[in-house]
Amino acid sequence: MTACAVGVGWWTAGRLLRPVHEMTAKARRLSAHTLHERIASSGPDDELKELGDTLDALLARLEQAFDSQRRFIANASHELRTPLATQRVAIQVGLEDPTPDDLVRTRQTLLDNNRRSERLIEGLLVLARSERGLEKSEREAVDLDRVVAEEAGRYPGVAADAEPCVVRGNRLLLAQLVANLVANAVTYNVPGGSARVSLVPAGAGVLLEVRNSGPVVEAADIPGLFEPFRRGEGRDRMGAGSGLGLSIVRSIALAHGGTVTAVPGPEGGLAVTVRLPVDQALAATQAGSAASTSR
Repeated sequence: MTACAVGVGWWTAGRLLRPVHEMTAKARRLSAHTLHERIASSGPDDELKELGDTLDALLARLEQAFDSQRRFIANASHELRTPLATQRVAIQVGLEDPTPDDLVRTRQTLLDNNRRSERLIEGLLVLARSERGLEKSEREAVDLDRVVAEEAGRYPGVAADAEPCVVRGNRLLLAQLVANLVANAVTYNVPGGSARVSLVPAGAGVLLEVRNSGPVVEAADIPGLFEPFRRGEGRDRMGAGSGLGLSIVRSIALAHGGTVTAVPGPEGGLAVTVRLPVDQALAATQAGSAASTSR
């Protein structure tokens, strides 16, 4: 009876632990090049199946992060190579037996490319910081209506309508989000066009919308505008923009638990809407203070 009990126990333990051994073997084979593989646990819906599904979800997130990193590095390398090549050509051609006019043109070309490289590097740093996410210690109460008023006030002719809204997050990143949206609306507009910023409470969140009357944008092109280094049709590749504006907006919104969407305007242009969760406790306190003041 003792021998039978030991044999049955050994067989039962081996049968129960076989899925764990299989998971361990698959996990050991994984690398940065095989993150597409999955544990794909089968069998009854028990704790081991739940563990396998959890590991598969973790692998999916890792695969997405690695793919995003590879794509970002490739795009960044390509974009940084372009201004460097332009500067090298300007130096080689402009400084070979130069005239005074050649020196002026070469200096201006080098300055323009230097400024563009600085903007690109600053954009990459902001994008990397926002994609990292926000720790609890990095969040504070932010009067988003004041941020909107400050950033919209930098551009004459931009209409701003912001109701009092308090969100919890990083003020510098939120200011960068608003600044990028307003700058895009002004830069990619038609001569004499209009740009408008609105901020309103919406349930458990706030809606920030930036709309302009720019050229017609196809709905199929909108998802690509949120990818790094992607620009709309007809936008100058070596112009003022670096192609990071809307991708930074999306990353900052996600870091604050929000979302961002865009739709073409009825007569041209783009309407970008950012939804952010509002700090309910702070909003209630602010509403109470406002009511007391009015009384």
